Amino acid sequence: MRHELPDSLSGFLDETAGSTEKTLLLINRTEPQPLVNLLDRAFENQSVEIEERHIPESDTDQVCLVENGQVTATTLFADLSETFLLVNADRYRTGTGRSETGSFPDVLTGLDDIEFTVRGYPASNKEKLLLIIISRFIEDRALACGHGEFHSTFQRLSRLDDEYGTRKMYEWLGDSNVETHVYGVRDDPDVVDGLDVIVHGGTTHEYRRSWVVVFTPDTETGAVNSGDIAAADACNPVALVALETGSNVWRSMWTYDRDRVERIRAYVRQQF
Repeated sequence: MRHELPDSLSGFLDETAGSTEKTLLLINRTEPQPLVNLLDRAFENQSVEIEERHIPESDTDQVCLVENGQVTATTLFADLSETFLLVNADRYRTGTGRSETGSFPDVLTGLDDIEFTVRGYPASNKEKLLLIIISRFIEDRALACGHGEFHSTFQRLSRLDDEYGTRKMYEWLGDSNVETHVYGVRDDPDVVDGLDVIVHGGTTHEYRRSWVVVFTPDTETGAVNSGDIAAADACNPVALVALETGSNVWRSMWTYDRDRVERIRAYVRQQF
């Protein structure tokens, strides 16, 4: 188990080097080819392979996440289309959690501990959306668990008020029993008025270029306060780390590894 902290957030991304490649396997597809083309383009520059297979006597239009030859998650192709392929970032920015955006597909949230380099619009319509989905997923998990510690960096605090869905989510987090911390350059001092969250301001490079979302449950509290996510998963730790390396280009990964999540949390508390 590793306990030391890296010199920068990029050190957590470096730890994913050499990780096993994962595959999204389409089983007995009947959905139209243009949807497959969208999926191919979304992952064409990543360590994720897209494959198809026909298996007699199996259900149609299943998407399986395969790692080391084992299926680790399954999602209906229609659900993946509804929540990823046929939507844009505005749906997650203006929506408020799972009730507005649909479920978070297991085959996407299961792409943990591998590095992604993603581009935002107009270079790509889908790549950066993956990080938005994971951010919403982590926020939703914190709310579903109802206790613990949550940290989120915004580059600029004014982004808290950019979209209705974001503002509403952090009102809910602030009103919950989750200790909620937000970080960013204080470009709009009034933006956090009315939010019961702990605000941290700074101007360092990592403040201005990082996208970190971390949730760690309170290990002394076992109750789950919401049925939105299965009780077995709702109070498990999770963290996203992304760094802007160019104009709207992000190097990123997310993880459920307890030790790594705790180290990311410790780094944010120490350096931010």
